[in-house]
Amino acid sequence: MQNKKARVIALYLPQYHPIPENDKWWGKGFTEWFNVAKAKPLFKGHYQPKIPTELGFYDLRLPEVREQQAELAREAGIEGFCYWHYWFGNGRRLLERPFNEVVASGKPDFPFCLGWANHTWTSKTWNKEKNKNTPSILLEQKYLGEADYKMHFETVLPAFKDPRYITVDGKPFFLIFDPLNFGDVTHFMAYWRQLARENGLPGIHFVGVGFSASFRSADGKKMNGLKISSAADNYNYILSLGFDAINSVGLTRANIMSHGKFKSLVLEFIKRKLNIDIVDRVKQSEINKYLFSEEDKWENVYPSVIPNFDRSPRTNKDVFWTDSTPGLFKECLDNCIDLIKDKEDEHKIIIIKSWNEWGEGNYVEPDIKYGKGYIYALRDALKKE
Repeated sequence: MQNKKARVIALYLPQYHPIPENDKWWGKGFTEWFNVAKAKPLFKGHYQPKIPTELGFYDLRLPEVREQQAELAREAGIEGFCYWHYWFGNGRRLLERPFNEVVASGKPDFPFCLGWANHTWTSKTWNKEKNKNTPSILLEQKYLGEADYKMHFETVLPAFKDPRYITVDGKPFFLIFDPLNFGDVTHFMAYWRQLARENGLPGIHFVGVGFSASFRSADGKKMNGLKISSAADNYNYILSLGFDAINSVGLTRANIMSHGKFKSLVLEFIKRKLNIDIVDRVKQSEINKYLFSEEDKWENVYPSVIPNFDRSPRTNKDVFWTDSTPGLFKECLDNCIDLIKDKEDEHKIIIIKSWNEWGEGNYVEPDIKYGKGYIYALRDALKKE
């Protein structure tokens, strides 16, 4: 029997600690725990609020919390965390403290890598909390050329050189969230690879996030329609920019195929164009049928497994997944492990979206309803060969 062991990397949100900017925009002491705790069910059987148990409403400034998270991740069989990293240009950063402390302290002794969340911050992120004094654009993502790229590289270089840093083919793994709206991304990656070699590294393994519902043609131009039958055009375009691999996300495709294309377009029009909040939901058992595409079998595609998706603590303008359970999560993991079984061991990568995105409902940390159920589901799926 073939070895199905996967390299599981979990996306990690470093948001759970107060920062001056969030104090200013949302109120003193704000973290997303405010929204998580205040969430209410929108229909019968809707699981809200989602309340953490074992780790509680933690503060990521506490090193013991980070140690506990690493213990749980080890128990689950996760290889490491991919910390979301925010660099807006000219040295402007946010939420960097937890990761900086992990690097500086050497603790927890648990692997990690970085994902650049290269998007503008707007007040729409937490629209249930916005007030008249909050600007629509909070921090704009800027790309300022080589001097800034070098400053950015030198800032993360100590992490790249840390023995805990996750590598692929010997190169540090670096995820870029939005490759399509970064016009200079090819130059950026070439320059960082050059800087990496100059600093004793063999290069960088760049991974671009790609959605399997394609809004682009093969030349990268936006299309008026939505192509859901194949993700190949979208992935090939991202790869042509110079990326080594794709982190595929089947969320949009699964939502659309579960509803049907026509219903999805009507609902999108009502929510976005008419600005009407509606409860738009689909069962996780339906989502599981469509979350992956054939392209996830490609050697250089790293598929995402999503335990749940429910952004109702933030907004009512997304599709909510209902009836999610650890059992359905394990089913999804089993399907994904089967997809990647023929890849080289180094590339048998699965991205868990996410470790702790409580405001989006995609987390595997223990909660009041399922305890460590999602941790056990991961453990059991990875033990299976």
